Amino acid sequence: MKEFPKHLLITGRPGVGKTTLIKRLIPALPPAGGFYTEEIRSCGERVGFKIVTLAGEEGILAQKGLNSPFRVGSYGVNIEDLEKVGVKAINEALASCEVIVIDEIGKMELCSPEFEKTVREAVNSEKRVLATIPVFPLPFLEGIKSRPDVAIFQLFYNNREEVYQKIKREFH
Repeated sequence: MKEFPKHLLITGRPGVGKTTLIKRLIPALPPAGGFYTEEIRSCGERVGFKIVTLAGEEGILAQKGLNSPFRVGSYGVNIEDLEKVGVKAINEALASCEVIVIDEIGKMELCSPEFEKTVREAVNSEKRVLATIPVFPLPFLEGIKSRPDVAIFQLFYNNREEVYQKIKREFH
């Protein structure tokens, strides 16, 4: 029987449910650490994103109107919280967990060289990585996606349960 790849990457269009899938998988994982992202909404409009660690710590990843030299669309990226909360959570998971959850490895997060370095350390470690990535290509991600120890799951509205079951089985 073919051994399943160590690192699992979930990709798909914005809004398809990547973060929802990650949050649903967390209770089914062996000891895990890391973070996921959530939208910040005001008056029904998305105004930013926050980072939430699996231990419950939170920070602002990006927000409209945030004064930052790093911008993705209309959002200013908060490198300080990304590193203080997100990178720290990955490093703690590297030190003490079996699985590292990273939601997501995308344009905003890759504004930080420290984040990129830490993701590289995670995929080169003995730990398993469960991450979400954008559907569009990014140079840093192309190297990770081409690794022989990586499996990529394309998420669509009609295959969410199937992908959930496949990934859940691989952690048991």
